[in-house]
Amino acid sequence: MTENARQLARDARRTVRQGPAAIAQRQRARLTEIVAYARAHSPYFRELYRELPEEVDDPALLPVTDKKTLMARFDDWVTDRNVTLEKARAFVDDPTLVGERFQGRYLLVTTSGTSGLRGIFLLDERSVAVHTAVGQRARGGLGIGQVIRLLRGAGRTAIVSAPGGHFATVAGAARFRRDHPRLSWMLREFSIHQPLPELAAELNRYNPSSLTGFAGMLGLLAGEQEAGRLRIRPGVIIAGGEALTAENRTRIADAFHAGIRSAYAATECGFLSYGCAHNWLHVNSDWAVLEPVDADYRPVPPGQPSHTVLLSNLANRAQPILRYDLGDNVLLRPDPCPCGSPLPAVQVQGRAAEMLSFPTGRGEHIGISPMAFGTLLGRLPGIEQFQLVQTTPTTLRVRLKPADGTDPDRVWQTVRDEIAHLLTEHKVDHITLERAEEPPERSAGGKYRRIIPLAEP
Repeated sequence: MTENARQLARDARRTVRQGPAAIAQRQRARLTEIVAYARAHSPYFRELYRELPEEVDDPALLPVTDKKTLMARFDDWVTDRNVTLEKARAFVDDPTLVGERFQGRYLLVTTSGTSGLRGIFLLDERSVAVHTAVGQRARGGLGIGQVIRLLRGAGRTAIVSAPGGHFATVAGAARFRRDHPRLSWMLREFSIHQPLPELAAELNRYNPSSLTGFAGMLGLLAGEQEAGRLRIRPGVIIAGGEALTAENRTRIADAFHAGIRSAYAATECGFLSYGCAHNWLHVNSDWAVLEPVDADYRPVPPGQPSHTVLLSNLANRAQPILRYDLGDNVLLRPDPCPCGSPLPAVQVQGRAAEMLSFPTGRGEHIGISPMAFGTLLGRLPGIEQFQLVQTTPTTLRVRLKPADGTDPDRVWQTVRDEIAHLLTEHKVDHITLERAEEPPERSAGGKYRRIIPLAEP
């Protein structure tokens, strides 16, 4: 770890110990700094912020940005004049360059493009160092037995993800191995695409002390552990990429007897938040600003779900992410979290882009939150994974992966009845439910999108 990285790690720990006032002070100072840097070095932000005061420490003063707009202005958005979209695309189109330093300076990562637009993002060295610093801070609170298991495993970390591509998890792991070849054994990736028995056998041989992966995949691995085919004893398990339901969290914890930590992050800000033992996600607000807002970008009070959320990454100078519409529905906790963390706590309700909308026959449309379906189907027995695909305005195709040892027909009947009841409650009981032959499908980045709305024409 470089001296600068050590300083960041010490400051991250000290800031939390000092409490909310210190966290807020650092957030204001870092916001002022990153806004000034963006204005000075990014033609896009210089133009966007030309009417703003000289110093800005209040995010509400900033205009809202989004991925579509920023990608369209990529060359003017980045602060390094040697970086162009053409060069960046050529780099990410070459799979042999995953983890290499783009132009000798940056970690270049992409989104999977499930929203219809692939994002390309530069991470400078400070962003990577901040990610490491707040990640170390998040590992506190483990029990003695879990810490012992981490030590016994010699720090071996297994990352279960989609292989290939310049996705953040894959590229970050490849960067670590390139920078630390003698420590490459400490970090190993495992493909989500191989059969579960093969994956379990490989994990058994590696015997990791920590395990990281998408929440849905970790639930499947919990089933392998329960069946005795997987026999690992990680001290900590980190679930990310997808919402970690209470039921799935309990199953993973019971199977592995490990400390469970969820993570809510995005390619635009990989260190955004980490979960606590009470299943709340604590935003690293000394280095990020997260604003729950309504459809008109007005603040939503704590305790009420937002329409979307605006993100400001206070670490990345290469490609400033400022008041960026992330598209997630979140709920900000109105009172202190029982875990004692002074960092703000949120729960992710779903994505605004995954809201299902159905016509009523009277020229109106009724929207149903993805959280409604997730809560409903997440508690039903016999389901390992599900995916709802809106194929027409009035048709839902249901993809199911039943649990081992269950009757697929009975599972389908239960799912169909429960969804039909939910639709009736929302006064859209005319929707056709189709039973899909194919199982739930992953995105290119390895995630299972539980809800896939009707594609725009």
